[in-house]
Amino acid sequence: MSRLLVKLGLCLALMTFSVGAFAQVRAWLDRDRINADESLVLSIQLEGVAGSGPNYGPLLGDFKLIASNAGTSLEPGRGGMVMRTLFLASLRPLRSGLLTIPSLQVNGMSTRPLSVMVVGNAPEPPPQAQPVATGADVFMETLVDDDSPYVQQAVGLTVRLYSALTLVGGKLDQPTPQGASLTRVGDDNQYERDISGRRYTIVERRFLLVPERSGPMALPQARFDGRSAPGLFDQLTGSGGDDQHARSRPRTLNVLAAPANAPQPWLPLRSVTMRYRSTPQGLRVGSAAAVVVEATIDGANAAQLPELLLPPIDGMQVFPEPVQADEGFNEGRPRVRLTRKFSLVPSRPGPVRVDGLRMDWWDVVGGAARSTTLPPLNLTVTGVGGATATAPATGGALAPDAANTGAAIGTDATAASSSPFGNAAWAGAALLFAVLWLITLFWALHLRGQPSRAPAVAAATGAAPAAAGSRSLALNLPALKQLIDVGDFEQIATVLRSLARPPAADDDELVERLADPEQREAVQALRRARWGGGDGVAARNLLRAAFARPPQWREVVVEAPSVLPPLYPPRG
Repeated sequence: MSRLLVKLGLCLALMTFSVGAFAQVRAWLDRDRINADESLVLSIQLEGVAGSGPNYGPLLGDFKLIASNAGTSLEPGRGGMVMRTLFLASLRPLRSGLLTIPSLQVNGMSTRPLSVMVVGNAPEPPPQAQPVATGADVFMETLVDDDSPYVQQAVGLTVRLYSALTLVGGKLDQPTPQGASLTRVGDDNQYERDISGRRYTIVERRFLLVPERSGPMALPQARFDGRSAPGLFDQLTGSGGDDQHARSRPRTLNVLAAPANAPQPWLPLRSVTMRYRSTPQGLRVGSAAAVVVEATIDGANAAQLPELLLPPIDGMQVFPEPVQADEGFNEGRPRVRLTRKFSLVPSRPGPVRVDGLRMDWWDVVGGAARSTTLPPLNLTVTGVGGATATAPATGGALAPDAANTGAAIGTDATAASSSPFGNAAWAGAALLFAVLWLITLFWALHLRGQPSRAPAVAAATGAAPAAAGSRSLALNLPALKQLIDVGDFEQIATVLRSLARPPAADDDELVERLADPEQREAVQALRRARWGGGDGVAARNLLRAAFARPPQWREVVVEAPSVLPPLYPPRG
């Protein structure tokens, strides 16, 4: 009976997890700033489930729905093939100002609200508002966000193809200038716009241009060669339409050399802002607390920026997680938001100062050296019995603290404040923990009356407790990762020995049983750190890299028991 209840509970838990893990919806706009006579494209992607299209009714007060379509694809993803449905809507604003696309319902889920700035007839319209070749059936223009960039500055280059005709095919090309690199950014945007009383369809392609040497740099003309759809006369005569050709104006950029007083490494940018998304209220010896840093950089992509790193902290081990980069193209140039989480593990109690992250850069607008620095954090580290909490910084999102090191460690916690599921995810988590509590209760009742067993360290297992030395632990990679980050070395060694089948008797046998040389070297570093003389930080780094994948074991040959009595009688 107890086994049946356990299976039912596990099935219910898996069903609860599936809904929150696979079904998701997100929405985005192709641009966040347009002119009043242009259109924009709203994209809504439904992932994990099949569903009907969104209800566009709530946005029709500020926008006119020009056209909409949808497409479904089956693509590889985590855990197998994933179904994705993309809904596209072409919208034309009905007024100027900051307009909001409200939350839309898609298959029982809600998209997040989006904003777009619609610019009306300003006293000084932007240069691109009136293209040079206005009046032609098909023409092109090339825009750069800076005509006098510095060497290695990221320059946004935008190529636009205007067509008052229906094009049925063609090739759009922007040659790479000499002495620079040119990289295409994202997909093409397509929208409509009224120019001098004619309606044009605009195809916009964006590039990242990085000059490699100073001096004049000729920007080659962008080219389009294609064909327009046949008109009525062409159809009557059997013609296939007319050839269409367009070229942009040639232009030259004046590339400036890096100033002599510029900070090194050389980093030409437009602006840098940094903030703490979350900071710990307190620290505890041996336990991890999270610091989450966010940097927004205008005028570069992620590949051009230095790594976000906290300065060294005395008496503290710092474990940085991979950087999360959100790249975009805003106002004709690249922009990126970097987010990184640092786990702090103090080794002794007392006050500690965490110096803020610093980035030195060159202001390409003001022509001066700048430095952006986060304020320092003054924290207090308590003993093992102290409390640890992580609180969000002003305007930031909460990033949960890592779990305490005890008899059991769960999977890694991740910040979920921006999840589109919100209350549904919390409800699913609550139901899951309730099911697991029931499973634990029934297991405890099942074990009543059974012979007592020695407790095992369950830090890296998702199974029921097992006797260390007699039964192997079930592998749980996320829990093992967290144990390596925050557990003591004796716990880590005990768990690694217990993951073997059958469990390894000691560290020597553990090294001998492991087939992966990198994992064997990591265990040796762990031994040196446990017994003195080794580098604890280096040992954790080796363990984290080696056991990011399951342990690789050598095949164990079990010898048949001897028929002869033992030479020495067993002790005890």
